[in-house]
Amino acid sequence: FKGVYKGYHGMKRLPREELDALYHDSKIRPHTSRYHWIDTLFSLSEVTSYAAIVDALERRGARVDYAKLFQDVRDSIDEAHRDGEVYARITANLPRYIDADPHLAATLHKFRSAGKKLFMLTNSPWHYTDTLMTYLLGHALPEYPSWRNYFDVVIAAAQKPHWFHEGRQMLERVGDLLRPVRGGLERGAIYEGGNLLDFERMVGVTGSDVLYVGDHIYGDMLRSKKISSWRTAMIIQELDAEVFAHEQCIAALARQRELEETYDLLEDQARYYQAELKGHVRNAPNNGRPDPEKARLKAALDKLKGDMLTIDHEHAELHEQIDDIFHPYWGSLLKEGKGLSSFGLQVETYADVYMRRVSSLRHYSPQQVFRSPHDMMPHEL
Repeated sequence: FKGVYKGYHGMKRLPREELDALYHDSKIRPHTSRYHWIDTLFSLSEVTSYAAIVDALERRGARVDYAKLFQDVRDSIDEAHRDGEVYARITANLPRYIDADPHLAATLHKFRSAGKKLFMLTNSPWHYTDTLMTYLLGHALPEYPSWRNYFDVVIAAAQKPHWFHEGRQMLERVGDLLRPVRGGLERGAIYEGGNLLDFERMVGVTGSDVLYVGDHIYGDMLRSKKISSWRTAMIIQELDAEVFAHEQCIAALARQRELEETYDLLEDQARYYQAELKGHVRNAPNNGRPDPEKARLKAALDKLKGDMLTIDHEHAELHEQIDDIFHPYWGSLLKEGKGLSSFGLQVETYADVYMRRVSSLRHYSPQQVFRSPHDMMPHEL
């Protein structure tokens, strides 16, 4: 609903009044140059660096050009990717940067054994892909001498999200050379680029027969869902923390719902007494004498308003406590209050299923069908 509930300037949280002045009193136009979406793992490094630098410069009393500073941060991160510095730092110390999943190899083996075909589609360059995947899967199971044996098709440097819409010609890598692909895709070969239509034609599989797994809400989930009829599975690395925090907050969340239900009842009663008081004042004779009925109705209404204010305060305190357990700055990743966060809404819209890691699927049969609960509209409740 384009409501802004939390905001920061640098590392300083903005008070409710300032948020209202900035965002609620004028129409928000998020798809303009004033706003930059922070909804991917790559964006987290940008916004964290930017907020910390703003905070540091202002504490030194420096004058800050906020738009230029943000562009400088963006340019610096892009340059680190372009010149290979990011790849070099990560590959020099893989255990520090890569969270190896001990169940990944067994999960992929389980699906292969059930007759499923597996493919890898990544934007990373081939040398980086090979290094990381060798670290993750290279010696995981004796049945697979190379990580490439887990996959029927391997595509690097894909250039998603353009891969889903336009893409480019599919190329096969042979050593350091790239050559156009003329026929079908072969197991054990290395491919780069391509596009969705050529891929479906070459592998002979289309539509809902494909379960596409990705961790980028825009480049993976949204584009694949809008352009194709592939099924989508979203990887959300924060989900472990979200589930743990939710379990820690069960009692507080139950108390919140209890307060909300009580507040609704008191609000109904308040409306009743307001109507009674208004009707009484309109019909009562104006003779200057004390009016016991008016006093009774007003006292009842004042008590209800006081009780509602008490509930408001307790609810606000609980909300802050719950948010702090989920994340000290932003609260829950997927929820905001009783509703979905912007990211949560994207996940609900574009991901058929979501999970913490690919190996979460190891607990299910390869023939498992996941069905969503019925969507309920307000008039059905």
